[in-house]
Amino acid sequence: MEPEETKDAVVPKRSVQPLQWGAQVVLLASFGAMLGLMLFAGIDALRALRQIQSRNVQIRQTFLLRNRALEEIRSALYQSGTFTRDYLLERDASRAETYRASLQKVRGEMDAALVRYSQSLDAGEQAPFSALQARIADYWKVLDPISHWDAKEKLARSDAFMHRELFPRRATTLEIADRIGAVNEQELNNGDERLKALFDRFRYRLILMLAITLGIGALLAVATIRHILRLARDADLRYRQVALAQAKLKDLSARLVDAQEQERRAISRELHDEVGQSLSALLMELGNLGAVAPGDAELRSHVESIRKLAESSVNVVRNMALLLRPSMLDDLGLVPALQWQAREISKRTGLAVTVEAENVADDLPEEHKTCIYRVVQEALNNCARHAFARSVRIEVVQESDRIRLSVLDDGLGFNSTHTRGLGLLGMEERVTHLGGRFHLQSEPGHGARLRIEIPLAASAVEAIA
Repeated sequence: MEPEETKDAVVPKRSVQPLQWGAQVVLLASFGAMLGLMLFAGIDALRALRQIQSRNVQIRQTFLLRNRALEEIRSALYQSGTFTRDYLLERDASRAETYRASLQKVRGEMDAALVRYSQSLDAGEQAPFSALQARIADYWKVLDPISHWDAKEKLARSDAFMHRELFPRRATTLEIADRIGAVNEQELNNGDERLKALFDRFRYRLILMLAITLGIGALLAVATIRHILRLARDADLRYRQVALAQAKLKDLSARLVDAQEQERRAISRELHDEVGQSLSALLMELGNLGAVAPGDAELRSHVESIRKLAESSVNVVRNMALLLRPSMLDDLGLVPALQWQAREISKRTGLAVTVEAENVADDLPEEHKTCIYRVVQEALNNCARHAFARSVRIEVVQESDRIRLSVLDDGLGFNSTHTRGLGLLGMEERVTHLGGRFHLQSEPGHGARLRIEIPLAASAVEAIA
């Protein structure tokens, strides 16, 4: 009968649709766009960070340069006032000339500082610096005439010149320099503000890129998950179809085995009942013919030859019937059938076969007896034909919930992991159909050992008990 699970199992038939070419292009383009956006975002982030760093370094360097130039201008103004005072108050002409040279040197340093400062100016900072330049030019213009004064003029005009011209102008110039310093600090603060604005733009672009990338990634993830789920459903459908086909194939195989056994039983019975009885009747008639025949020696010789031929045919038919399905398997049980099979194979091949049985009941289920008998039959044929074994040991042990069979030979052996013929596959299929376990262990030159375990159903165990 068909197993219940295969009878009721209904698997929907649906062909697995592969991902269309257009969908593949869209998927690849989306992944490429997402990777491109990530790459662009990374490059843009690096460029913006370099720009921010470069701008920060530029602002700091400009501030330091201007601050240093202003300090030099302030220092030059203080030194110019000191040297001018010393020059006007000095009576020694040589020393006065030294002060005048120092004053000219300070003026050159101030002009150089003004040039350096002017090189870092922006368009909006030109007006305060121009006022400073004009004030410094007036300052030096006021100091220019004193280099032509003689001793009397210096003595007469120095005090008034320093208090009315030199010190006020220097103070005014320093005040302008301080204002420019404040402007310089303000420019530093403005630079920080520009850096902050630049950083804010960079952060906005980064957030935008991140949002776009996450959006595309989410869409791709949804599409990919849907396709993966569809593939999983298709794979599950295929698996259930394969499992159902495998179950049907096993059921068909079991049906074929049962049909084969039924056919063998029927042929064996027909050979035994019909052909065997006919040949037996022929032997009896030949015996009667020999008894009533006249004393013709030639005729008696022909009758005897026919009788021997009929006896040989009876033996052949009997052996064929037993090989197809030994009646003792049904009449006497499993162990006598195995012992008869061992004697027959020993007669034909000279193979020494021993059968050991322990607690094996005579009324085992029909399918269990047939399975074990056919497994032993196939194993003995393999030992005789392929393994060239000298001896085989067969052990059959029945336990409370299972029956175990072991076939051990001393033949040539083989690689059991790579060599599996149809006979071995048929043996394994018989065992697994009954829910049993099949294990074959063999190595070249070390013989082979076959072990099977077949469970006994609870009803069968109760019936045996």
